[in-house]
Amino acid sequence: MKFFPTTERSFRLIDTQSKTIDRLKRRTDPSEKLTFKYTDRSFRGMITENKFKLISSAIRKNVFCVMKGEINDKTGYVCVEIHKAFKVLLSIILCFPMVGITIAILVDKEKFHPVLILVAILQFLMIRYIFIAFAFKYASGYSMNRLRDVLDVEFINK
Repeated sequence: MKFFPTTERSFRLIDTQSKTIDRLKRRTDPSEKLTFKYTDRSFRGMITENKFKLISSAIRKNVFCVMKGEINDKTGYVCVEIHKAFKVLLSIILCFPMVGITIAILVDKEKFHPVLILVAILQFLMIRYIFIAFAFKYASGYSMNRLRDVLDVEFINK
């Protein structure tokens, strides 16, 4: 079970594999580490043979998502997931309700009410399934559209 959301999509190439990979290489700033740096190219990342691992180079738009994929003869696929740095930060944020409950129990045991446990669980679920899910949906959609425009491909499945 994956705790953080991911999106996988297949696509069909309009041009040949070599032209599509060349187009991606032209629009990608080579980088071993997937960190943000302003560039005039669409992506930053690594392209090895027919596989890629990219982040968007748009300012404040999409360092949140990492795109991993492969370009084959007539088709390809891309998997979009949350960047590892953001996974760590989001995991810390998800721990806040539980830490708050623990502190409330330790500070004043007499005034603690069991309903606070339910509130903490609901806060945890709201952070994960509302805030993180919406942010990922927006960011992954932006990344997919940008990749589709650069590669000039047609997505097959939703």
